[in-house]
Amino acid sequence: MENRFKSWLVKPPSQKPLGTWLSAGAPSTAEALGHCGFDFLVVDMEHVPLAIPDAVALMRAVAATPAETVLRVAWNDQVLVKLAMDAGATTLMFPFIQNAEQAKAAVSYTRYPPDGVRGVAGMHRASRYGQTKDYLTNANAGIAVILQLETPAAIRQLPEIAAVPGVDALFIGPSDLAAAMGRLGDLTHLDVQAAIADAAKAARAAAKPIGILGGTPEMVRRFLDYGYDYAAVSSDIAMMTGRAREYLSSLRGVAAAPASSSPY
Repeated sequence: MENRFKSWLVKPPSQKPLGTWLSAGAPSTAEALGHCGFDFLVVDMEHVPLAIPDAVALMRAVAATPAETVLRVAWNDQVLVKLAMDAGATTLMFPFIQNAEQAKAAVSYTRYPPDGVRGVAGMHRASRYGQTKDYLTNANAGIAVILQLETPAAIRQLPEIAAVPGVDALFIGPSDLAAAMGRLGDLTHLDVQAAIADAAKAARAAAKPIGILGGTPEMVRRFLDYGYDYAAVSSDIAMMTGRAREYLSSLRGVAAAPASSSPY
């Protein structure tokens, strides 16, 4: 089956793909957002307490909508990747990639031999429980690998990471980047913004698509102006609680409590 997210990376659409984070772990929320017009939704197994059955429920919910699923694994770990892929994930995001060696490992976990080290099974959700007869032959080509760079050291290694065969796209983690720069929770600091802008320039020089997450539409617009190719805005929980604060503020006639600075 065609990986639409991967096709966007190869041939960018007229409008840059926009998504959001699924932090609630609720299939109904995922399905609802999938019908709102987002191009992709991120199933997050790093910061959300999801087991594989939970992730499958979320992927099934998103599959019933026009949106595409991006699954962020908890770590760059061969077993975690194997489980996620056998469960049906085709676009995977790897957190906290620091160098080309880690990038090569991530790619290898997503490929069957001889191109990688993914374990082989015939009966799983990814192969439609064995009903996709050419699954083993075509699986490697249908996978998209997104690597997250979340520290200044990783961004300095961006050209080498981007050059690893099988890396389809990069993604900046702005919250962790700010923390690594000594600016915990301060994504708007000039130094943090400069690092984010520099990463976009480096990715463009390396001819590699790059994405990012922003907490507000205004911040996402700024990132897109920096040259980012795709972006996620906020999260299901952040949007829900933000609107709840607005409603309560309006009804009670008092200023709404400040939102968390984290996009998700």
